[in-house]
Amino acid sequence: MLDAFSRSVVSADSKTACIGGEELQSLKNFISEGNKRLDAVNTIASNASCIVSDAVAGIVCENQGLIQPGGNCYPNRRMAACLRDGEIILRYITYALLAGDASVLEDRCLNGLKETYTALGVPLQSSGRAVAIMKASAIAHINNTNTEEQAGKRFRRMEMKDGDCSAISSEAASYFDRVISGLS
Repeated sequence: MLDAFSRSVVSADSKTACIGGEELQSLKNFISEGNKRLDAVNTIASNASCIVSDAVAGIVCENQGLIQPGGNCYPNRRMAACLRDGEIILRYITYALLAGDASVLEDRCLNGLKETYTALGVPLQSSGRAVAIMKASAIAHINNTNTEEQAGKRFRRMEMKDGDCSAISSEAASYFDRVISGLS
């Protein structure tokens, strides 16, 4: 697994050059945005079970056949496996977001995921849709745009560093998109 610093060192080493210029500026930006990155990871991790359960509920609402006998979320053990897998995927996305690098997501989560799901008969379209719902929810939490009207009794606003979170939101969205693409 690489983080932003390791990636810069490996890149500079492959060119037999020192870290400088654009790479150094990129690392400075990574450090200056550190609190936003930590807040984003914290808000996703703190709301993980809600994000995942809402995503699974969303795909079930869109496709009632999933909870019927013979569906991929029937019986309860399959539903539990679906929730577990969603939490695992979300956890690896937070690892990638924290490190500022997708290698841990690629190596430990996406490597072979599509083939495994295909072999187990897991519907890839529903899985991708669940990840898309998780993406929308996580980005709303990062941007602090979730509202009490949307969440109801479960509403909880996280303390976030003030300022523009568009860069960290975009980065987080790219990790969700990698998962969706990996399942396609």
